[in-house]
Amino acid sequence: MSSKIIGTGHYTPSQIVKNTFFQDSTFFDENEQPLKQSNEIITQKLKEITGIEERRYAMDDQVASDLGFQAAQKAITNAQIDPETLDYIIFAHNFGDVKHGSIQSDMVPSLASRVKHLLKIKNNFCVAYDLLFGCPGWVEGVIQANAFIKAGLAKKCLIIGAETLSRVIDPHDRDSMIYADGAGAVIMECSDDDSGLKSHISASFTLNEIDYLYFGPSYFNQDSDTKYLKMKGRKIYEFALTNVSKAMKKCFDESGYDIKDLSKIIIHQANEKMDEAIVHRFYQLYNTPQPPDIMPMIIQKLGNNSVATIPTLLAMILQGELPQHKINKGDITLFASVGAGMNINAFVYKF
Repeated sequence: MSSKIIGTGHYTPSQIVKNTFFQDSTFFDENEQPLKQSNEIITQKLKEITGIEERRYAMDDQVASDLGFQAAQKAITNAQIDPETLDYIIFAHNFGDVKHGSIQSDMVPSLASRVKHLLKIKNNFCVAYDLLFGCPGWVEGVIQANAFIKAGLAKKCLIIGAETLSRVIDPHDRDSMIYADGAGAVIMECSDDDSGLKSHISASFTLNEIDYLYFGPSYFNQDSDTKYLKMKGRKIYEFALTNVSKAMKKCFDESGYDIKDLSKIIIHQANEKMDEAIVHRFYQLYNTPQPPDIMPMIIQKLGNNSVATIPTLLAMILQGELPQHKINKGDITLFASVGAGMNINAFVYKF
């Protein structure tokens, strides 16, 4: 028995923030010293390394649960199901609902409960809970939903990934230009054919990697009690290159498929150069040339919106929004993510 995806949806905020938005920013380093390079050079290097040209921010009156609700509604409509038949709502995020202009995160009640309320679901036995697992949270939610379905604890699950990273970034840290807002969701149910989730793997590296992503003070005013999302970019890059491709191979080997059967790799949209290097190393482990168009990318226009990147990319492909990429019935796809923890996970899926 396995579980399969029967509906997808995504919500992309309408507020477009181009790289030129940061031309008037004042960036500092971790020692509170102004960066010597001009903002034009800083944003140019950002595009060269990450691929990001623009990103989306939520509107001022929206929070993460609002974005998740929009994506969930679309997934339910796409699946053509009655939301009352959902057994679980799993909401992957990292920072809860943060209102525009606020520094406080709101996670009570859970964001999953808020979405269930907004969906007007009356079924009290539809269990709603949040999942905090860094950027790989949505993939982990799919893995947990699969376990519930295989164990007979659920028949249908809604898995959401939504984040408003624009609300937790330090405007004086150039790394803040990477982050974005968005939401994606899927509906999963028991598979009655050969399609569905075939293998999966999850790992948490915490001994030496615990602080690669963390909350810390602004680079401009380090005496302030306000904390922002920070990252050790070089360490994350080296960690990802060393470990993610190996985890992807372990997961794919456990699926029993041949590497030549793989049609697409849907990877967390964190950094274009990093993702390209990970996939290149993955194919090197098989001593096999990397096929063209194996890795769709949307980071150029949407930025890194954490847990939302993978379900958004999947929904866009399946709903024909990326005509250069298609997933057909029978295609074998590898999903993979890496993020705060440091956590890595992956699953192999047959459409």
